[in-house]
Amino acid sequence: MTRLCATAAALALVAALGAACSDSSTVPSSSELPSAPTTPVSSAATPTPTPTPVAEPTISAAEQRAARRAAKAQARAEAKRAARVAARQAKREARRQTLAELRAARQANPLAGRPWGNYYGDGDQAWAPYERSSGETRSLLGEIVLQPRSKWFGAWIPDGEIEGKVRDYIANAQDGDPDKLVQLATFRMKPWEHDACRSLPGPAEQAGYKAWTDALARGIGDSPVAITLQADGPFALCAPGGSGIYSSLIRYSAQVLGALPNAAVYIDAGAEDWLQGDPEEALRLLVPAGVEYVRGFSLNNTHYNSTELEVEFGARVVEALAARGITDKHFVVNTSSNGRPFRGYEYDGKGHFDNADLCRSVDDTTCVTLGIPPTTRVADPAWGMSAENRRAAALHCDAFMWIGRPWLFMQADPFDLQRALQLVRTWPYAQYADTAMTGG
Repeated sequence: MTRLCATAAALALVAALGAACSDSSTVPSSSELPSAPTTPVSSAATPTPTPTPVAEPTISAAEQRAARRAAKAQARAEAKRAARVAARQAKREARRQTLAELRAARQANPLAGRPWGNYYGDGDQAWAPYERSSGETRSLLGEIVLQPRSKWFGAWIPDGEIEGKVRDYIANAQDGDPDKLVQLATFRMKPWEHDACRSLPGPAEQAGYKAWTDALARGIGDSPVAITLQADGPFALCAPGGSGIYSSLIRYSAQVLGALPNAAVYIDAGAEDWLQGDPEEALRLLVPAGVEYVRGFSLNNTHYNSTELEVEFGARVVEALAARGITDKHFVVNTSSNGRPFRGYEYDGKGHFDNADLCRSVDDTTCVTLGIPPTTRVADPAWGMSAENRRAAALHCDAFMWIGRPWLFMQADPFDLQRALQLVRTWPYAQYADTAMTGG
């Protein structure tokens, strides 16, 4: 009974479904069907895979310290390299500047680049003995006589004769070549030397000094000359009562002679040892004496001090003058007597200082013999000066000259033959006698 009922129910369901399928009007079209909601598609809809982070390496404190040290070392090395480069550049620039200064000084030097004349005649106390001599004596005396030297002109030549005397002297020394430089030294002041410390020149003596100077200037004219003005200049500082009369008379000569067109005038400033190495003492002499009107000053003319000390001192005096506003001054050094130098205050020989003891051999020291030959090659290494003093000489020193006369008794008169011969026999610079001026 149950099975029959189930079959009847199934048949009834099939019939109902079939009727529904055959009635197409009751089936909605696709357009009538409700639309399904659309969900927008975005990139978020497709997630990007996240990369796996890489773990940073761990640096230890020791490694960090080592890195800092390495960086500092590299920075120091780079700084040193930069400093070396800068130093080389500065050195090259300083050298260029120095060479330019030296060239300018050389070009401006009125004593350089021209021949030096030499006087041969009876006005030179050594000339007649030389002319009379022969053999070895003549050869030795020739080492003195044939070097260009300064002739001294002083009060022993009357005011009315000085013009002609100096004109004849220049003509002899130039020997037909008007370009030759001629040297001379003045010694006209009266009273002078130690007498100047005890008395002053009166009106007549002052007028005579000026008249003599004027006549000397006329005799020189436009000739090229190097003048040492008033040898033993520091005696002007010992005038009684601190009088400035000696300085004022030297100043007059500085103005007159300094105005000559081809005269290089150098006021005698004593020597480094005479002034105790104090540039201010030199200025105390030179400024009132009119150094502003002339080329400069002269050193060591009657002393035996070393050339190197005189060069060093001269450079300091130049600097001191510049500090006072007196610029572009130069100097010359007498080297006729200081082949074996010594300071005046150290001398303890038997002879008078002006006739100091001679060297007995070429190996003797602190004694009198001939020094560096006359030359404008003042910075030559052959003279044995330090590099610093060679540079100072090249910048400020116009020449080494033979102004002093150690072959004369008391450096004045008469000629001393035996003294002259011994000076030459012990001369340490004899090998440069013929080449000092030319550099050959």
